[in-house]
Amino acid sequence: MTSMDTAFTEPSAPLKKSIFFIPALIAGGGFLFFIILAATGHPEKAWLAYLTNFMFFTILSCGGLLFSTLMHFTKAKWSHTFAAVAEAFSAFFPVSFVLFISLFIGHNYVFPWTGQDLHGKEVWLNVPFLFARDGVAFLILYSLGFGYLYHSFKFKLKTAPKNTRLKAFLFKRFEQCSQDPEIIKRRMTVFAGWYMFAFAMCLSLIGFDLVMSADPHWYSTLFGAYTFIKAIFAGFGAIILLVSLLHLNPKVPFTLTPAQLADMSTLFFGFSIVWGDFFYSQFVVIWYGNIPEESAYIIKRTMTQPWNILAWTVFLGCFVLPFIILLSRKIKQSPKCMVVISSCVLAGLWIEHFLLLGPSFLAHDSTKFPIGIGEIIITLGFLALFSICILAYFKELPESLKINSGKVA
Repeated sequence: MTSMDTAFTEPSAPLKKSIFFIPALIAGGGFLFFIILAATGHPEKAWLAYLTNFMFFTILSCGGLLFSTLMHFTKAKWSHTFAAVAEAFSAFFPVSFVLFISLFIGHNYVFPWTGQDLHGKEVWLNVPFLFARDGVAFLILYSLGFGYLYHSFKFKLKTAPKNTRLKAFLFKRFEQCSQDPEIIKRRMTVFAGWYMFAFAMCLSLIGFDLVMSADPHWYSTLFGAYTFIKAIFAGFGAIILLVSLLHLNPKVPFTLTPAQLADMSTLFFGFSIVWGDFFYSQFVVIWYGNIPEESAYIIKRTMTQPWNILAWTVFLGCFVLPFIILLSRKIKQSPKCMVVISSCVLAGLWIEHFLLLGPSFLAHDSTKFPIGIGEIIITLGFLALFSICILAYFKELPESLKINSGKVA
């Protein structure tokens, strides 16, 4: 039995439209506050919060689908329950692309290097070329992700009723394509492999262009790899958080066994170590290479107020906490404990984006703490928007909350 042979069964009724009301209200309020903040004298703070949340929720969505492609590609036998839920994160892809294009509106604030003397880097760091290459990268990544999902649904929806518009559309398309299971599996594997490759390439590019370039005179050759490793770590944490919340909700027909959650938590624990290694490796290269011109970037973010507070928070929340606590198998089997731990890690990775971007965006007042009520409100708006995408996915595909394993073809 493999994840590609998993079929949805016992479909639930589609979610009621009323469940979208509160998230929609919060999302609307958050983006309205962003517009007000950007238009009333603090555009740099507004766009810092926007870019931080765009990056954070984009890596969650990309890392979530990566789990499904990775499990399919490796023919994992334990992960079909998680993969079915993780695929819901792909619903954020179209929204992420629109949010990326919207960055152009604030490009004078999103890219602090605009108007600076870049000492020959103008060929690479110019706004039209940046949006062109990153836009193409996103389109390729998201297209491969949807291609993988399309073929995956040919297996998972074969016994599902046509009771939503998405399923009716998909079944109509399925009737026009090959139904040979072996051909579908091969295509899934091809799309999964290319998605994983594009994931590494695209996230590396985005890390260089949207985060590292905020300080255009500093660079790290490991920053691209660090970005996509962080995306995997964050995606796995978001999956654990979502499945644990679904399991704890008695109204949702979704259940986990302790062994399943322990396996996923062990994988999460492993990537906390990998993330910590990449986090450290970037800086140790500067130290043993004795590169003083690159040390100012590190010193400002780890030794000066208020950034050192954020640096220690990220280190403790994303590495020390999970490394120590997740040594216990009993904790890894507890949904309530994993909700707390995964939430702490995700909060730490969200703060980490402020740590990386804040000193460049707030250079005129770099001693002021970068996270206030305004940033929280904007973040709640993004979180609500992300939640709406996931709820919309479950509304169209309620069977993904109740699955069992089919026989090997």
